[in-house]
Amino acid sequence: MGLRGMVRRILDRFPSVLARLGLVERAKATEAFDLAVPVMVTGGLRVLLRMADFLFVGIALGDAAIAGLELGFQYYFIGFGLSLALTSGTISVVSRLQGAGKRGRADLAVKQSLWLSLAVAVPLTVVSWVYAEPLVAVLTSDPAVVDYGAAYLQVVMLSLVFRFWSMVAARALAGSADTKTPMYVRLLTLPTNVVLNAVLVLGLGPAPALGVVGAALGTAVANTLAAGVFFALLASGRYAISLPLRGRQLDVGLLQEIVRVATPLGGMRLLQSTARFPFLFILGVLGTPTLAAYAIGRRVMLLALMPAWGYATAASTLVGQSLGAGEDDDASDYGWQTLRIGLVTQLLVAAALVVAARPIATAFGTEYVGLTVDFIRVFGLATAGFSVSRTMRGSLRGAGDTRWPLYGTFLGSYVVRIPLAALALPTAFTVSVAGVAVSPGLGLGTLAIFLAIVGDFYTKAAVNTGRFYTGRWKVVAQRAAVGADD
Repeated sequence: MGLRGMVRRILDRFPSVLARLGLVERAKATEAFDLAVPVMVTGGLRVLLRMADFLFVGIALGDAAIAGLELGFQYYFIGFGLSLALTSGTISVVSRLQGAGKRGRADLAVKQSLWLSLAVAVPLTVVSWVYAEPLVAVLTSDPAVVDYGAAYLQVVMLSLVFRFWSMVAARALAGSADTKTPMYVRLLTLPTNVVLNAVLVLGLGPAPALGVVGAALGTAVANTLAAGVFFALLASGRYAISLPLRGRQLDVGLLQEIVRVATPLGGMRLLQSTARFPFLFILGVLGTPTLAAYAIGRRVMLLALMPAWGYATAASTLVGQSLGAGEDDDASDYGWQTLRIGLVTQLLVAAALVVAARPIATAFGTEYVGLTVDFIRVFGLATAGFSVSRTMRGSLRGAGDTRWPLYGTFLGSYVVRIPLAALALPTAFTVSVAGVAVSPGLGLGTLAIFLAIVGDFYTKAAVNTGRFYTGRWKVVAQRAAVGADD
């Protein structure tokens, strides 16, 4: 038996082992696991790519460049977050229509998402190109960090339109229970990205050493390649979902439902993104070493968070298809079973990364290994909260009930994370609020930052789980009248 066969056998047995331990119900957990694994692989490769960016940039240019990359990426993440919100509307609508056997309507829903993605991505690209430097300068007074961050932001945002379309296509396929095709596309494009980044950042062979611009160029090229491949696949008409180029282009009802589902999630993503800016500002006040250590720690722990992304997609698909078929009880069972297997998977991965925290931190070339290890371990403590929050959000998304994740994000980000993080500021540090000087800090330093990270994740988990427990998301799905007939 080859290595591939051995890995496949181990993966196949994972839900069975958990079922024998009484942790999950075998059939539904296996369905969730099978859908989640390709998304985990795809997401894991994407996180490894981002880690490679930071690794190459850190080796070539040091901690200031790592900090600049983190700040520039935050603005790119606004666009990325909005694409996730839009595609959440896509997977919600497509999964319910597929569950009801309405493939033609599902294909038409993909077109609506494509037009929406263009309307959102183009203006963001223009703004980022024109105002890159002042945008980054809002977050730090270190001129080197500003230069690095602005250079990265300008170039990477040129591929935002292509990134949007790739996400729409991947989520549409996932809504049709096809998570393997997006994985295969990423297996083609992400290694291309890693190689380009290594060559262009470090200047390998005849290529010039472009630093952070090289990292941005590698990402932009890979995003464009992925979008082209997805477009060709869906236009071919050979997959569970397709993109017919001719025929009807707009459907107001589908457009409204996608926007209805996506709007709260878009608001949630904007809340998350805007909350990061004061948080990163506080880290910047504590110093570039703290900001760089946070950036590395977050990138490392995103690997541990990958299972939650996969299981959230699986939950959306299974819950949405069950509701579309009129099987409300199955939808509820799928949500809880996906949560259980997702949490076990998440904790196993997080434990491995926490144990290996020091050698991983050392590999990034940072001068502040101990501080970076502390951040990795704190993210490890927050992993269970993230897993529960994200998986339950996926279940609610499958039902089209996306308002409560928005409420949870507001509470976690603005009621917990930012106020706790502000306590890290020196007592002498003041900010002006309505013309009044305020000193929010208690000088707690990184302790307050650590508490803020953990508190944020567990607050969101409590809100999303509580909402799913009430069962009121079923009423939201019924009112939408997408999928199951009245």
